[in-house]
Amino acid sequence: MGVFTHESQETSAIPPARLFKAFVLDSDNLIQKVLPQAIKSTEIIEGNGGPGTIKKITFGEASKYKYAKHRIDALDPENCTYSFSLIESDALTDIASVSTEMKFVASPEGGSIMKSTTKYQTKGDFQPKEEQVQAIIDKAAGHFKAVEAYLLAHPDLYS
Repeated sequence: MGVFTHESQETSAIPPARLFKAFVLDSDNLIQKVLPQAIKSTEIIEGNGGPGTIKKITFGEASKYKYAKHRIDALDPENCTYSFSLIESDALTDIASVSTEMKFVASPEGGSIMKSTTKYQTKGDFQPKEEQVQAIIDKAAGHFKAVEAYLLAHPDLYS
């Protein structure tokens, strides 16, 4: 089993606390509103929304996959940090597990920077191709930018 780690960051004009509220705390509602083609629905399977909670995400028509189950590993709104693990999905073929840690910090320009570290544990000696990794990164960045655009268009939400 191999481990592949990817670190990324996205900048935003939105302050960290507001972006965290929208992108993490209310993502179950907001993402399917902003990107209905990507996310059809999200439901809590187990838990109360805090650490240990398991959510089932049903993907929209734009996805070639049907679903994923995430487990919230840590959630700290005060420090704008969040971590979760992908524990089941029809997308997991050569990947054993995926865990992501996110932190939203203030940027010098007055907005925020979302820093993310994702660890992929692969099955056997599988190594993901660079274009596969880039496609995942591009999709995540697109979701982030769609939420940012929605927040910029609706300045009173999540304040």
